Amino acid sequence: MAGVDGCRAGWIVAAQGPGQAPQIAVHADFGDVVAALPPDSVLAVDMPIGLPERIGPGGRGPEALLRPLLGERQSSVFSVPSRAAVSAPDYSVACAAALATSEPPRKVSKQCFFLFPKILEIDALLRADPALSGRIFESHPEGAFMRLNGGALSEPKKVKSQPHGPGLDQRRALLERAGLQPDLVWGTPPRGAGPDDLLDACACLVTAMRIARGEATSLPNPPGRDAFGIPVAIWI
Repeated sequence: MAGVDGCRAGWIVAAQGPGQAPQIAVHADFGDVVAALPPDSVLAVDMPIGLPERIGPGGRGPEALLRPLLGERQSSVFSVPSRAAVSAPDYSVACAAALATSEPPRKVSKQCFFLFPKILEIDALLRADPALSGRIFESHPEGAFMRLNGGALSEPKKVKSQPHGPGLDQRRALLERAGLQPDLVWGTPPRGAGPDDLLDACACLVTAMRIARGEATSLPNPPGRDAFGIPVAIWI
């Protein structure tokens, strides 16, 4: 099983197989992430998967369903635009495409725009090999932490774009309680990744384990599908 989060250097991966010690690695490309794992591994990744042609109120369906569950943390859920907007060559074209394919019309935030290359990395892999959709699932770390904590998180993960110690420690405690080893949870992140990236990858690892055991929930349930048959759902 593996949890994956985007980071400055590419992708940070927290992986653990049955009876094996957990491992942390950073890969530049998502294809390298998949190639480095056993072919039956379940991956939960903190990145939007599945791009509808049009976007309704609240963003893609999964986002609209997840936000109310997160309370004060709902700002961590990005509004991902349509496939045409995500595929646009620059920010102005992306905003124009988003306006034309959303109801109500909505532009693209700069923060979400910077995620587009990573979104398209995963999208290209799933379109080239549809079978990977049975192994690669979209997750959301704050949704995972919320579920681990019974529905609420008292501390933010970041304050003014900087890691927030009390929030990180709260999440470390939740991951330990979920069964992850302290060396993994409290370890130093690899070069090119921050402490929040490491914890988010660990939260996604917990979700991957839940998916493999049939315990995770998809939002919506059952997942939708985009025009290429790629599932559109957030798993927690």
